[in-house]
Amino acid sequence: MIHEHRVLNPATEELVATVPATSAAEVSTAVARAAEAQRTWAALAPADRARLLRRFAVLVDDHGERLARLEVTEAGHTLGNARWEAANVRDLLDYAAGGVERLTGRQIPVPGGIDITFLEPLGVVGVIAPWNFPMPIAAWGVAPALAAGNAVLLKPAETTPLTAQYLARLALEAGLPEHLFQVLPGAGDVTGRALVEHPGVAKIVFTGSTRVGKEIMAGCAERVKRLTLELGGKSPNIVFADADIETAAAAAPMSFLDNAGQDCCARTRILVQRSVYDRFLELLVPAVASVVVGDPSDEKTQMGPLISLAQLERVRGFVPDGADGIRGSAPTGPGFWFPPTVLTGIAPDAPVATEEVFGPVAVVLPFEDEEDAVRLADATEHGLAGSVWTRDVGRALRVSRAVRAGNLSVNSHSAVRYWTPFGGYKQSGLGRELGPDALAAFTETKNVFIGTEA
Repeated sequence: MIHEHRVLNPATEELVATVPATSAAEVSTAVARAAEAQRTWAALAPADRARLLRRFAVLVDDHGERLARLEVTEAGHTLGNARWEAANVRDLLDYAAGGVERLTGRQIPVPGGIDITFLEPLGVVGVIAPWNFPMPIAAWGVAPALAAGNAVLLKPAETTPLTAQYLARLALEAGLPEHLFQVLPGAGDVTGRALVEHPGVAKIVFTGSTRVGKEIMAGCAERVKRLTLELGGKSPNIVFADADIETAAAAAPMSFLDNAGQDCCARTRILVQRSVYDRFLELLVPAVASVVVGDPSDEKTQMGPLISLAQLERVRGFVPDGADGIRGSAPTGPGFWFPPTVLTGIAPDAPVATEEVFGPVAVVLPFEDEEDAVRLADATEHGLAGSVWTRDVGRALRVSRAVRAGNLSVNSHSAVRYWTPFGGYKQSGLGRELGPDALAAFTETKNVFIGTEA
């Protein structure tokens, strides 16, 4: 049994902290405390809950630089990315707070009386967050769940618990009830499993691999427990001949190198129409070479290290020896570094072309026409995101509607905005997060009929 987790700096391999792991018995205690705090929280006037969440957002903003530096240290994120992540937590809390007083039911016309619905909190929600974007993805679940009147138990990834713990301290400082938002560090097969199996946890929100998501789904099925899953991706970047090829090639590297490729939305399959394939590759070479890989605390750095040695070895295993392609540079010495890599001449059904690598590796594949592009785009079990590059608005809409993915961008690689729903098709997950309906996903609908006939 693991009693503590070692947090390493991925850029230096230095020990940052040791964090006690939460046992199954401690999870049970946390659930009981959360249930009590939730009743206090739900009884507050909506305006008061909203005010406390906004105060929480202000404190996150005040501590934004500290949170960002902590993310750089524990996750190896570039400083620019980490600052955005801290600001995103602030924005998510603000956005969720705005929904507290707008979480309304309906009046439904029926004969013989009046029918009304109420959106009531679930109770205690378990959020199991990943290591690739520890702060914002945790907040995707935490912010709307709290706003809807629930208590939240957050299990961060073993490698990245520090920012989560910091956020929990800020919640207390903001005045949220004690035990309403608790962070439970620990292993997935102990702490995470205890959250899934505990009858007092009404819903699980999980972001991570498809394999683990299936196991959690099975555990929730045993208890008919509500579930949101955001799982793996293998997103296409479709470049048509009529696109602005120079812009598309310049934008391609960071679509799969951001966060060292440790992004479910990474556009790791670059599909290029055959007539412009050679020209696109010519432009891609200097674009990949120009990406600055190095010390994530340096403001000029665009790509940092992978999260761990295990992840580094996994990424290496996907790249065939002697494969053709384009390679950038990466530091040598301590740290979990892998260079930007674009592979050419790869079979469309090769593992590196169909499975999620979760590292700075992409493949370039040619296609003939729209039908062929959609066929290649959908030739994977995943369906999370994708991009379409074209000047033809009709084509942009046709292809976006045809591709089986939850989040499509035209002439852009942006997939996530807190104002809009996010989630996947196929084995990329279940349910939607973010957007105007996020709070409703953490409620039960209660129907009440009042007879009015004498």
